[in-house]
Amino acid sequence: MKSKNNRQQKLEAFGKLLDVIDTLREQCPWDSVQTNESMRPNTIEEAMELAEALLGDDKNTIKKELGDVLLHVLLYARIGEETGDYDIAEVCDSLRQKLIFRHPHIYGNDKVNDVKELLNHWEVIKMKEKGGNKTVLGGVPSTLPSLIKAERVQEKAANVGFDWENKEDVWTKVKEEISEVEAELKSGNEINVEKEFGDLFFSIVNAARLYNVRPDNALEKTNLKFIARFNHVEARAKEQGKRLNEMTLAEMDQLWNEAKHLKLGE
Repeated sequence: MKSKNNRQQKLEAFGKLLDVIDTLREQCPWDSVQTNESMRPNTIEEAMELAEALLGDDKNTIKKELGDVLLHVLLYARIGEETGDYDIAEVCDSLRQKLIFRHPHIYGNDKVNDVKELLNHWEVIKMKEKGGNKTVLGGVPSTLPSLIKAERVQEKAANVGFDWENKEDVWTKVKEEISEVEAELKSGNEINVEKEFGDLFFSIVNAARLYNVRPDNALEKTNLKFIARFNHVEARAKEQGKRLNEMTLAEMDQLWNEAKHLKLGE
């Protein structure tokens, strides 16, 4: 592995990659016709693949997926250069300026004592940016998955002081939402049932945030654990010459407990 502190090696590697991007854009039948719109779905896919690799903590896969995401960044920048809107140098310079502006405790005279104090000023700093957020929640993309969006809006609200004084109090809210779900289930009002489930999910995300748990990561790990254990149940059933829909719940539970004992997915 190259030295992490060798700036010249990094710059040379980046320059060589830019040369390849230029060549592909000029000569490759596929790369040369890509547009922002045509690449967008693939970019989303690459971001999700990177997120999956990060969750799995597979270093080789993370390196590969980082490269795939970087490819898209460089292609977008090259397209911007062709249209005269921006190039990779302007992208880098814009990012550098933003990072400096958002860290006055590093590049200015502001003083902060801890991360909590820094976060309390974070949203105010971003709203002072030229072209920055006009409202506290304005920077949350509308297209974020709902679970991640719930966490982000709660984080942003908390950054300006709208948060629980004692994190333990959140459990009273969670229990209250569970009671409201149960009440609406008894009433049979489907619209209100959906609404109350939404409130319950939101309160659970809030609890996870307060206890420094990333809800999307936590849920995805449980998804993967369930998949591994259910696949075991299905495979074992097949070994017995049975289909799952032909088995009793007790028979499937026995195989499920076997999967739990084996700690599959953990």
